[in-house]
Amino acid sequence: MTPSISTVRLGSDGPVVGAQGLGCMGMSEFYGDTDDDSARQTLDAALSTGVTLFDTADMYGQGDNERFLAPFVRAHRDDIVIATKFGSVRAADGSTSISNDPAYIRRAVDASLTRLGIEVIDLYYMHRRDPAVALADSIGTMADLVRAGKVRHLGLSEVTGDELREAHAHHPISAVQSEWSLFTRDIERRLVPAAAELGVGVVAYSPLGRGFLTGALPSEFTAGDVRSRFPRFTGENAQRNTALLHPITTIAAGRGATPAQVALAWLHQRRAVHDLTVVPIPGTRRPNRLQENLAALELTLTADELARLEPIAAQVTGDRYPDMTETSNARET
Repeated sequence: MTPSISTVRLGSDGPVVGAQGLGCMGMSEFYGDTDDDSARQTLDAALSTGVTLFDTADMYGQGDNERFLAPFVRAHRDDIVIATKFGSVRAADGSTSISNDPAYIRRAVDASLTRLGIEVIDLYYMHRRDPAVALADSIGTMADLVRAGKVRHLGLSEVTGDELREAHAHHPISAVQSEWSLFTRDIERRLVPAAAELGVGVVAYSPLGRGFLTGALPSEFTAGDVRSRFPRFTGENAQRNTALLHPITTIAAGRGATPAQVALAWLHQRRAVHDLTVVPIPGTRRPNRLQENLAALELTLTADELARLEPIAAQVTGDRYPDMTETSNARET
């Protein structure tokens, strides 16, 4: 295997990964039915091109996503970095809650290791933060997992800048995962400066705005597509936000690129703006879309193009989730 994309390090002493990763959530649920064969081909194509960071969570498909990835992970154990998460707990009826309880964390890591069929998780994230549990307790438990050899590196998802600083004081945090795109830039106010100060890498999820930034959303969502419940994708919000794509599509047409490539190129260039490592993890289930996304690494936007894209996020209407109480936005002051 000869990687064709560059590598970066997450955190001061975290894992070295391809400059773009792969979000695997949609291979199990949330965006409608999946062709398993196509998804497996996408995994193989990603690795052959130099993608090494594969992202999942125990709540995706209620464990099915980890099970789906398991044969691929075991077959390429020395070549990939597998990241999974705990903390977002789903009941049988689909309802969710958050747990950062130490006893739960210890059960969750063992369950993920069993489903993945491996002995150690490369990057283990706290998926969601429960303010009722002291970070000293939850991060202390995660640190115990590192010492026990069950986890190599620690990460956090949807945390505030202050929470990242506090957690990092208890144990080095290699990566913080947050939504970051041309449509979502709130983390630039406090979290990104904290990550840059501490030497923590940022793994950007939904870097294409859950497909909005591709300019190719379906006119109607299929059954099982979670976006049908998200405020940004419905009613007048959807119409207004679609109009915001104009500078993206115009730049793409002028550069012989796709809107997705423009959106990802913009995110890659945040690395120089904020002086920190940024690894987007766009999700896809198709090899051709994977190759399209990776081509963004070859695209450098000009200062004029960046200026034309700058106002977009401030004009987006509608929250990114139906209920924002579990996000960092709800706690950031």
